[in-house]
Amino acid sequence: MAITIKDIAKRTGVSHSTVSRALGGNSLISEATSTRIRKVAREMGYQPSAAARSLKTNQTKVIGVIVNSIDDPFFSEILFGIEDAAQQAGYSLFIAASQYDPIREQKIVQTMMEQRTDGVIICSSSFSADKGRQLLANGFPVVVVNYKANENFNYSIYHDDLDGSQQLTRHLLALGHTKIAYLGNSKSGRTSLDRLNGFKKEMRKAGEKINPAYIYEVGGSDPALGKESLHYFMNLSDRPTAIICFNDMLAIGFLHACRQSGIRVPDDLSVTGFDNITFSAYTSPPLTTLDQPKYSIGNESAQLLLELLGKKIENQNNTHKEKVLKGSLLVRNSTSTLTPKE
Repeated sequence: MAITIKDIAKRTGVSHSTVSRALGGNSLISEATSTRIRKVAREMGYQPSAAARSLKTNQTKVIGVIVNSIDDPFFSEILFGIEDAAQQAGYSLFIAASQYDPIREQKIVQTMMEQRTDGVIICSSSFSADKGRQLLANGFPVVVVNYKANENFNYSIYHDDLDGSQQLTRHLLALGHTKIAYLGNSKSGRTSLDRLNGFKKEMRKAGEKINPAYIYEVGGSDPALGKESLHYFMNLSDRPTAIICFNDMLAIGFLHACRQSGIRVPDDLSVTGFDNITFSAYTSPPLTTLDQPKYSIGNESAQLLLELLGKKIENQNNTHKEKVLKGSLLVRNSTSTLTPKE
């Protein structure tokens, strides 16, 4: 059985109210008595009740985090950054995956309200704005990551996807590629749109035409969808010589399909990803990608939420705070200079 305050009171010969005050740091209890009670509590293996503490302080010391998918390494690295900041401040995480499902989204919101999380970080770019507003309407501080819908949320941390896609496109153009395709994720909303627009912007800046057939979207970012997309591009009468994938997960599947089909990367086709997840360094060949500062994005989002919880930001409904982080091009072996066909 769990050790209670009454058990400690019996051992120390004081009232349970004295034990409660001593463990809570109440100045009415002498330092000598408090020290003795805390020592006995440790020896007995006493663990304070989180539920009881939350009733007293009106805080659960739990931060809710909503992601698209738990098994995506991209979100795992963001979560590391969130967790480090949260733990240092004495908070734990309640993590939920929306899986692009509106019904799951509603259940997640309902559960977070029932569990009384102190605040919420939304890392899902496709998460319903209505569900987010539901959290806000019920008094939950909310920080969004890579959402960028500032008309709906006042506090956000996001990566400059437009700039990142421009960096990748410039790299391919510098290698002599002009027939560049974009493989997007139709479920990722503004994130995919920004990456597509960055590609288009850089192509126009270089005076290059964009073949509409080179822009192709799939319904997610699973490697299997990247693998399946190769069939579309290889069936084009005028094939691209380079492809920018929405993220590394799609690119990993695409590279696998290339190997199975006898397409040599980068000799026959240059391929890039986006995000620089851990696996991207171990593909065959290693993947050229955009190194997005995932840990920093997560850590910054948690720090911002902690500011809100600590009331360091006043008038939360009337103020805005956003931070934009930039990634950097990471060149590996999946891209190379265009070799003219004989």
